[in-house]
Amino acid sequence: MAKQKIKKFRGKRTFGNGTHKNRRGGGSRGGRGNAGTCKHHFVRSMQRGLLFGKHGFKRPLAIVDDCTIVNVGEIDEAIEQLVADGVAEMKGDAFHIDLANLGIEKVLGSGKVTKPLFITASEFSSTAKQKIDEAKGKAVEPAEEAAETTETPKPE
Repeated sequence: MAKQKIKKFRGKRTFGNGTHKNRRGGGSRGGRGNAGTCKHHFVRSMQRGLLFGKHGFKRPLAIVDDCTIVNVGEIDEAIEQLVADGVAEMKGDAFHIDLANLGIEKVLGSGKVTKPLFITASEFSSTAKQKIDEAKGKAVEPAEEAAETTETPKPE
């Protein structure tokens, strides 16, 4: 938006805007809004960049998956605070956290993992699993957890 002229010390009648006609229409400015962007204001439109036409691509909403994500580096940085808040717990020398309690569905692999983390979440990216395993932790998905608890000992 254009900056308005300051009205101090500019006379009592027109305040630096010429006659009363110049205040009325868009005639003294070459039109209003986007008028003349392909004609007499073409250079201005070129300097400001692309204004017309469609640009880019928008994925259909049927395909877009709105799952909440977090990076392993963020978990690693905040794990002590999460233990202090009672969201995660320390068992032995490893940190255990269930991200379903926080409403997080997927863990991505950006960042460094310096502590052993046992993370339970619905989905993990391949790099997240790799980094967690390298730090002597474990990425647990709920399906795996259910399979471990339902195993019955074999009779001898």
